[in-house]
Amino acid sequence: MAEDYTPPKVWTWDAPSGGTFASINRPISGATHDKELPVGKHQFQIYSLGTPNGQKATILLEELLEAGFTGAEYDAWKINIGEGDQFSSGFVAINPNSKIPALVDRSGPEPFRVFESGAIMIHLAEKFGAFLPTEPQRRAECLSWLFWQVGSGPFIGGGFGHFYAYAPVKIEYAINRYAMETKRLFDVADKRLQQSRFLAGDDYTIADMANYAWLGTLVNGGAYGDAASFLSLHEYEAVGRWVAEIDARPGAQRGRLVNSPKGIAERHDAGDFDALNAENGAVGA
Repeated sequence: MAEDYTPPKVWTWDAPSGGTFASINRPISGATHDKELPVGKHQFQIYSLGTPNGQKATILLEELLEAGFTGAEYDAWKINIGEGDQFSSGFVAINPNSKIPALVDRSGPEPFRVFESGAIMIHLAEKFGAFLPTEPQRRAECLSWLFWQVGSGPFIGGGFGHFYAYAPVKIEYAINRYAMETKRLFDVADKRLQQSRFLAGDDYTIADMANYAWLGTLVNGGAYGDAASFLSLHEYEAVGRWVAEIDARPGAQRGRLVNSPKGIAERHDAGDFDALNAENGAVGA
């Protein structure tokens, strides 16, 4: 049992909390340093990192390109959150919350920002008329599963992932609490995917892409060490079937490599993507 902690009457930030991200965690927002963001030649500029949250936007962009929407070409710029790039003045200007991913849409006369992964996905899906149903009932189902992920994802990453892999000490209560919640979320998805091919029905949508970035990463052993074994994720057979189907999609394969340590540092043109990744030995990784 962990030593009991009695909270003070008023909390103050007087020391780093410890753990993997102690050097960048702070109770205030805003920029810590001045640095402009780079801008490429395409109408979409994505500033991100190849984490599950970052993969949501790049999987969608790559799926759009795979579907033939050449207007979805984009420039991707790596934001190294471990080094505090998200606190630069340039990044804070496009996301005051200092979280990846963030997008600048330069397709019109005035560039504008879109931040938060769910907002980016809806914006792009609506712009190209793809991967988001227009019929009201099907659209509602898709958006429900998209925002189910947006709302519950923090329990997996900031909850289970933090206490299982990143916290400076192992706290049994915290790990048990968030392992239970992560397994409950997998059970929700598994029961749904026993009923339908994809989360929103028969068609592949942004709801699948957003959830795959998190659930697929865990199922495939790409996060938090041996978490897949610890959580017995093989038990969720319908989720496994769904993950395997999306794993095989070229757009999803490319999207999860963008700005990833296993892929290229920055993606600028579809034409040289495969060559760059082949050089890194990372195609399909």
